Amino acid sequence: MSETKRTRTMLIPTVVMAVLAVTLLLIGYFRGEGQHIAGLKNALSMVWTVLPLLICAFIISGMIQVLIPVQTISNWVGAESGLRGIFFGCLAGSLAPGGPFVNLPVAAALVRSGAGVATMVSFLTAWSLWSIPRLSMEIGILGWRLTAARWLSTFIFPPIAGLIAYELFSRVK
Repeated sequence: MSETKRTRTMLIPTVVMAVLAVTLLLIGYFRGEGQHIAGLKNALSMVWTVLPLLICAFIISGMIQVLIPVQTISNWVGAESGLRGIFFGCLAGSLAPGGPFVNLPVAAALVRSGAGVATMVSFLTAWSLWSIPRLSMEIGILGWRLTAARWLSTFIFPPIAGLIAYELFSRVK
């Protein structure tokens, strides 16, 4: 995707978020209790917490695009990789550490480098539902029974999501 198209793609969500942010700031301001200042302080605190992670995620995304040959990505997880790509997407997603600030830029970089939509859908769905790095915390907080019930009840979704995306996007060409 060209830089111009990527910029245009981000324009609408950016405008929507800016309008929402300004609206909420104005609501906080007009309440007259300094809530707009407290909200901005919370936002700044979150920026300092998340910024190092974002910078690392963007570096990883950029390096994926220049270090891994497009042909390699296309062969292993490209649009034509079919079930193999969906399997690798599920596996990689289940093992991927971090939250959306890490995995969304990585998925975007892989798509720009030739990964198929079905693979990335299965990657993101598995990351969301199967997260193995999160499993120990989930067991510790929720217990074995609830964790097992959640895991077993969602186990079929990442491959199914990948197959649905494959069917939808293989016909679009």
